[in-house]
Amino acid sequence: MAVLQGVFPILPSIFDAHGALDEAGTEAVFEYILAAGAAGVVFPGLASEYDMLTLDERLHLTACIGRWNRGRVPFIVGASARTLEDAVRLAQAGGQAGASAAMVLTPHALAGDAEGMAAFFSRLASESGVAVMLQNAPAPMGVGLGVEEVVALTARVPAIEYVKEETMPSGHRITALSERAGSSVRAVFGGAGARYLLDELTRGAVGTMPACEITEVHVAMLAAWATGDQERARTLFERTLPLLSMQAVFRWRLTKAILLRRGLIGSDHVRAPGPALDRFDARELDILLDRISDLLPLDTVPGQARRSHA
Repeated sequence: MAVLQGVFPILPSIFDAHGALDEAGTEAVFEYILAAGAAGVVFPGLASEYDMLTLDERLHLTACIGRWNRGRVPFIVGASARTLEDAVRLAQAGGQAGASAAMVLTPHALAGDAEGMAAFFSRLASESGVAVMLQNAPAPMGVGLGVEEVVALTARVPAIEYVKEETMPSGHRITALSERAGSSVRAVFGGAGARYLLDELTRGAVGTMPACEITEVHVAMLAAWATGDQERARTLFERTLPLLSMQAVFRWRLTKAILLRRGLIGSDHVRAPGPALDRFDARELDILLDRISDLLPLDTVPGQARRSHA
């Protein structure tokens, strides 16, 4: 199997105005991600509000992705769970849906227990039959393993083929992993919403897993980088930073606010707690989107259609 690389956006869970799953809305965003040129898709991740979904909802949507995707792009299933048994079920469901790997956070209960951590991931891989992507995120999401701990874990568990490194400073860690992990890791991805993307690419990351609302810009950024046009890549990166700074505060709410403005979903309802955008934030968001409107399709940005008819 080819090494996974490129832009793998996190597919959000779309809800209707009453908080129920909006399967059609989620499929619409999935199709947008693919149409925008993403190399693959991840579901669920933190940006999917995965901890607000029931196990049955996660299993159902995972099966839906397999049906929608039909093998068109690689799919990484998020299988982080409170118990090993649930993680295995989620990874198995991903395998049945055609997933290339299962992304799993380091379990809090096993912090400091190298033997237990290795046993956890070994059993997960053997019982699910799916390759593992270790999501090395800091607390409170994960444990935030040190570089030597990650290297030792991947050496002991060959099924851990990928690492998504999100513990700060992620760039330093990606450099160290690239130098020390050797053949025990096929590739390292960056995370953190693509806020450090160019630094991560410089240091050996093969891709990124951002929120999905401006997928076409991230795709263009990596394409420019791959062809050696670093100036173009940096220009695109710098133009996304104001939105990424806002996203660091509002997270999934900002993602859904943008998807709603782009006409991709019918409701921006979220289940997860967190700050809501007020009228000043909404105005600022419209301004920021307007300033990158030339990078987005004409019919999916507020104000563009009006200007085009002016």
